[in-house]
Amino acid sequence: MQKMIVSEKLPIKMWLDNIEKGAMDQALNLANLPFAFHHICLMPDAHQGYGMPIGGVLASENVIVPNAVGVDIGCGMCAIETNIQADTISTEQLKRIMKGIREVVPLGFNHHKHSQGDDLMPKGLNIDNLIICKQEYSSALRQLGTLGGGNHFIELQKSDKGLLWIMVHSGSRNFGFKVAEYYNNLAKKNNKENNIYKVDSKVDLAYLLFESKEGQLYYHEMMYSTEFALSNRKLMVERIQQVITNILKNVVYKPIINIAHNYAAIEEHFGKKLIVHRKGATSAKKGEIGIVPGSQGTKSYIVEGLGNSESFMSCSHGAGRVMSRTAAIKNLDLEQEKEKLDRLGILHSIRGRNDLEEASSAYKDIDTVMALQSDLVNIKVMLSPLAVIKG
Repeated sequence: MQKMIVSEKLPIKMWLDNIEKGAMDQALNLANLPFAFHHICLMPDAHQGYGMPIGGVLASENVIVPNAVGVDIGCGMCAIETNIQADTISTEQLKRIMKGIREVVPLGFNHHKHSQGDDLMPKGLNIDNLIICKQEYSSALRQLGTLGGGNHFIELQKSDKGLLWIMVHSGSRNFGFKVAEYYNNLAKKNNKENNIYKVDSKVDLAYLLFESKEGQLYYHEMMYSTEFALSNRKLMVERIQQVITNILKNVVYKPIINIAHNYAAIEEHFGKKLIVHRKGATSAKKGEIGIVPGSQGTKSYIVEGLGNSESFMSCSHGAGRVMSRTAAIKNLDLEQEKEKLDRLGILHSIRGRNDLEEASSAYKDIDTVMALQSDLVNIKVMLSPLAVIKG
């Protein structure tokens, strides 16, 4: 499904038919970076972001780019299969479950009133060696187990085998934002003083040399933020399971499937050790199980990676926007969007105009996205929404 565009320096390999001009301009900027390696990838959910398109993959040599990871470091998905037949759950039980989840998981900008405990924080990384994560640590203890806002969600779903699934999409809360902001500004300052690779500041892709003190600090703060994002999702999942177990009988939960989509990792591709930046893209190594969510009211998918080297073994992280949040609020019809979900029998979160920023019409068609990446992943499970909580 791959298409190729040749830039001045590197080719851009795309798994989509059409792309907005802003995102293509950003992809061309990536392709012309002196440290970019082999080619640039655009996943089928690609759209314009800050500096780099969401749904983009950049492999670099000895350079790390904070804006090629983004501000919600470690944002990702968790999914859990249960043994419960979804059709045996009454609407009343479903409403009780959703009410219970709202009581134990703070949404949007809300945090817990008290610390959730040091024992739940990431292990194996020395917080004392980190500048921003150490500074934000005490606040993060109250942010642990909270959903956040934007496109983050908790969803109960029915699989194509009829089983109840739980899905959570959330990130690293203020950790990721503060780390991204600090190190992107530091990279800009460093590039202004000593721009070895002559990268134009206008493209907003300031870089750090990976082996430098600053590059290593950013990498380890990014890793800590990514691990915190997973700890955050795990705690939410644990509390969601407690709510479900209190309402439904004899529930058994399979192990968590987890996949992140905003991070950089040291990987080997085409015989070289590289820094692979995935911004709104997920790893899809051969046999790796991942998650591709749809938009509110549409299907989501559990997938298995095919290890396609042409995508740096990556795939999309979701459906991808076709409409900005502002445009969605301004242009979509509130009653139509509500009726669409009501007709499907989904307990949803669209109440007022501001909720339209996360309406399904603001996103690409997920089935088209999946068809475009059939050479990147195989579909293992198809999931249909039963009830949705948005951040």
